[in-house]
Amino acid sequence: MTTTTASATRSLTLPALNRPVAVLGGVVAAVVANLIVWGIGAAAGGSFITTDGGKVMDVAPGGVIFMSTVPLLIGLTVAVLVSYLWTGVLRVAAVVGSLLSIATIAMTVDADFDTASTIALSVMHVVLVPVIVVALEGVRRSITTR
Repeated sequence: MTTTTASATRSLTLPALNRPVAVLGGVVAAVVANLIVWGIGAAAGGSFITTDGGKVMDVAPGGVIFMSTVPLLIGLTVAVLVSYLWTGVLRVAAVVGSLLSIATIAMTVDADFDTASTIALSVMHVVLVPVIVVALEGVRRSITTR
């Protein structure tokens, strides 16, 4: 008697995303995640207020929404539009976008936010990395599976 056991290999695969879903879905996901981080930061005592050139600025929640939406919307849109001509741009954009997101944490640390605000705002930059990667890899998967 012979028994055979099939080893089920499970792997995480990203869904194929069309371009509009990747861009708009990525932006919405980033805004929602960053508003959750903002809420946690505010609950931890973060004021999200900074002084720039003698002028007091409150960056939340409107600033969180704006700064989560605009750069991501521009970057993802440019990447998916260029992908009509060159699919490789999607991986390049994922790396460049992720690096820019992490690098701009320095501007947050350099500003005079309180500790809770600085940590929350820095985490918001990190939150963008998986959003960028998932959105652009989803588009790449939809292009390569056709």
